[in-house]
Amino acid sequence: MTSQTMSAAAAGTWNLGDLKINRIGFGTMRLPQTGAAFADDAVPRDRDRAIGVLRRAIELGVNHIDTAAFYFSPLRSANELVNAALRPYPEDLVITTKVGPGRDPSGVWSHATPGQLRGQVEENLRQLGRDHLDVVNLRIVGTDSIAERFGALAELREAGLIRHLGISNVTPEHLAEARAIAPVVCVQNMYGIGVRPEQDAFVRACGEQGVAFVPFYSIAGARREGGADGAESAEVRAVAREHGASPAQVRLAWTLQRGPHVLAIPGTGDPEHLEANVAAGALRLSEKDLAVLEGLHHG
Repeated sequence: MTSQTMSAAAAGTWNLGDLKINRIGFGTMRLPQTGAAFADDAVPRDRDRAIGVLRRAIELGVNHIDTAAFYFSPLRSANELVNAALRPYPEDLVITTKVGPGRDPSGVWSHATPGQLRGQVEENLRQLGRDHLDVVNLRIVGTDSIAERFGALAELREAGLIRHLGISNVTPEHLAEARAIAPVVCVQNMYGIGVRPEQDAFVRACGEQGVAFVPFYSIAGARREGGADGAESAEVRAVAREHGASPAQVRLAWTLQRGPHVLAIPGTGDPEHLEANVAAGALRLSEKDLAVLEGLHHG
């Protein structure tokens, strides 16, 4: 399928609280470097090229950008690139960030205590040049209670530093726990064709509760930070040929057709890949296509 006249609006819209966005957005994790994200040997991406990709995304109608202060490589920070490329920010642009994990300048990971979350929120505010953050996801590791940490973010929301809250890498129990403390506008979990099919019921439950479900690694799947490796199943290739599309576009279209509340945040540093990802928002898979892919998903 072509991408010449496509717009992110073709995927439809969803409201994150009172913020209306196009359902196909842009993730910045891969923007600071070439190769696998967070790798010790990551090579900084050309700054002008990265800034050009961000500006092109806006031209294509993307108005939802997913980022984090811990998305950085030597010399490049995703938040700094977003700031440099897009300020003054378009009025309809929604920037979602996440806190919880942190990385020091050498790349060593840590996880914030409830008392450290304000510092992470303020770090995102400084880097993005904002006086408040549109959406902040609390990124979880493990299955322990999130009440204390989510409560700390809820206090920052009441103080006006955060507009809306979400949670990431979580269980249905986490969602229930969080919603008892403050409104939750989105859940961000790993999910895709053949990736965590046990999440299907949770995806549906989020929709029933009016909560956006935002899959990450929906193209890369099990390769996660390594990105897509070019290998693809026969089923996905067959559906792609039927539509004159790429396997990556089929995976994105499948994701979007899981429900009107399901969003996509594919990331890339390549302008052509960006246009192809946005074009996938207009791809409508048939019932036959979906049946074939469902078999693969649960295979």
